[in-house]
Amino acid sequence: MARSKDFDEAEVLGKAVCIFWHKGYNGTSMQDLVDGLGISRSSLYDTFGDKHALYIKALDSYQKAGGSQMCDIINNTASAKEAIKKLLELTMSTLLNDEQRKGCFMVNAEIELASLDAEVKNVICRNEQQFESAILRAIKKGQDSGEIHNRQDALALARFIMNAVRGMQVSAKATADTAFFDDIIKTTLSVLD
Repeated sequence: MARSKDFDEAEVLGKAVCIFWHKGYNGTSMQDLVDGLGISRSSLYDTFGDKHALYIKALDSYQKAGGSQMCDIINNTASAKEAIKKLLELTMSTLLNDEQRKGCFMVNAEIELASLDAEVKNVICRNEQQFESAILRAIKKGQDSGEIHNRQDALALARFIMNAVRGMQVSAKATADTAFFDDIIKTTLSVLD
């Protein structure tokens, strides 16, 4: 008879996200995970597999949570420009409220592992496609209503905005200057006029 787990898998996965986010994949040992997750090594392996499998699950969990939040903003904001502004401001506030200056877990994973690990690359690509599609929907909606100009291709604008967000996520590791991020947001929004 299978033994029931005496821990919440979602809670443990959330802890794993924090550990990997703070230390990176290569900087995290199995002992770090055992100590930080508060479960035995055998429970870790039985439930999540090895370190790599747990890392992929952590990235997936982070991507789903962030994707859901992003889609809520885009789907529940009437104005396309306002939706994009809210996404940029959410990015800024999330980054500036992180006292540890960890940056974005997904961007960190991309920098550390995407060129070396096909599974990590696939998660990152899924995340970027979801983000690009959401911003593209908002831009097309704004172009259809006349709120956003049609001088630029909608996909090119979406990719420009994505690049601005990723730049903010990387820069946040070195600066907490609100004016710096405000300038990026204002300039990014100005391309939609």
